[in-house]
Amino acid sequence: MSLDVIVIGSGIGGLTAGALLARYGKRVLVCESHAIPGGAAHSFHRQGFEFDSGPSFYCGLSQQRPSLNPLRQVLDVLGESLQTVPYDPLGHYHFPDATLPVYSDAQRYREAVAEITPQGAKELAQFEKRLLSLYEGLREIPTIALRSDWQVIPVLVGRYLPSLLKLLPHLGLVQNSVGKVMDETVRDPWVRRLIDVECFLLSGLKAQGTIAPEVAFMLGERSRAGVEYPVGGSRAIVEALVRGLERWGGELRLNAHVDQIVVQGGKAVGVQLQRGEVVNAPVVISNATIWDTYSQLLRPEDLPKAYRKQSLDTPAVESFMHLHLGIRAEGLDGLTGHHVVVHDGNRDITEPGNTCMISIPSVWDANLAPTDHHVIHAYTLEPYQGWQRDDRYKEKKKARSQSLFRALERVIPDIRERITLELIGTPLTHSYYLRRYQGTYGPGIPAGKAMFPSCHTPIPGLYRVGDSTMPGIGVPAVAGSGILCANTLVTPSQTAEVLADLGKQG
Repeated sequence: MSLDVIVIGSGIGGLTAGALLARYGKRVLVCESHAIPGGAAHSFHRQGFEFDSGPSFYCGLSQQRPSLNPLRQVLDVLGESLQTVPYDPLGHYHFPDATLPVYSDAQRYREAVAEITPQGAKELAQFEKRLLSLYEGLREIPTIALRSDWQVIPVLVGRYLPSLLKLLPHLGLVQNSVGKVMDETVRDPWVRRLIDVECFLLSGLKAQGTIAPEVAFMLGERSRAGVEYPVGGSRAIVEALVRGLERWGGELRLNAHVDQIVVQGGKAVGVQLQRGEVVNAPVVISNATIWDTYSQLLRPEDLPKAYRKQSLDTPAVESFMHLHLGIRAEGLDGLTGHHVVVHDGNRDITEPGNTCMISIPSVWDANLAPTDHHVIHAYTLEPYQGWQRDDRYKEKKKARSQSLFRALERVIPDIRERITLELIGTPLTHSYYLRRYQGTYGPGIPAGKAMFPSCHTPIPGLYRVGDSTMPGIGVPAVAGSGILCANTLVTPSQTAEVLADLGKQG
């Protein structure tokens, strides 16, 4: 088979790029190392429970139009859809001194904050107002129309000039940190901690390190479109992207581990699989991290020495401890699905074990667990360093997971007595199953200090997508990376034709 594009990895970024290029008429092969697709967004089964391995919070996936979620935009272009369950409040934040219900509706959210700190709620309103002005400028420029080269300029000027003019007064915010906006509008320490937590959940960094557009979109979209859970969990999203890939003639090969990107004459010309098979294509797209792409998939001599060193020196967010639990559900009527627990207000929220995230998706989709049971995924930051599979591994796993159990006890006090299935994952688990450098969550690139790199590399024919490229971390962002890369590999007129077809369908 003659191919136009090979994609390494079937994470959201890789599937988005591959499926969109297939929609453009390219002959695409996606190579996945594992037996199931999805990368960090895959789901897995144990004893009748279906667990999400990573993302658990989604916004803008329903049929409401227009959707600003890049993933939803891609699914529309592919002719795919998802069944979703809306819910509100979107979660509860459990601090040592108070529990806050987090509502999608901005007014209800501020009213909930006002019950804890009236002055803080007023300051929060000013903070949100600044960011929502940026959101209003950005929302009219859909990600599905963008690309990652100079040709984006005539696209923006030709199709979105009024939106650009509306955005001009807020351009200073585009590369600024949320922390700068917070410093200008919020003094209340309780609300400052709240903003840090919201940023941490999005990017793995606090407000000073998180770029303003990311939070602007989060605030705008959860109020405008609400939040929802895809029926079937993250597996449903992955399956929709695979269906889209195959509908438009692309192919997914599972158990196809790529050992090396083949570079000849300074250009990427294909990949070599684990068993020695070489598959050729003039374009290779890596959905592996920046560290794995440049240290594992390429030879050192394939890249300029200084560029390689600078790329591999990119700071990384820590890895995770994970708990996947199956529990008995009797007596848990009224249980909500998302919780964040901060154990100690005197410790930094990014300190491993201090901030714990909890998802109970069977609250919305009962088919994820056996009858009268719930499925739980809880996780917290954990450094990769110091972990090894030795005779102390099981004991250390148990000890380091206790912060997650204590967090769960804030939500379900008798959680330990309810457990019917218990799986503990460590940074080694994360690294092994996801084939991610040190099991990392992604690059820790602080806003204002540096930018996420684009899809381009110094090697002609080689491109990158995923959470170590622009726009960054999170499902919408990695879907956006796939869009930017795919659109860059076709002409603006091809993108315009697809968008025109989409407009006729809508």
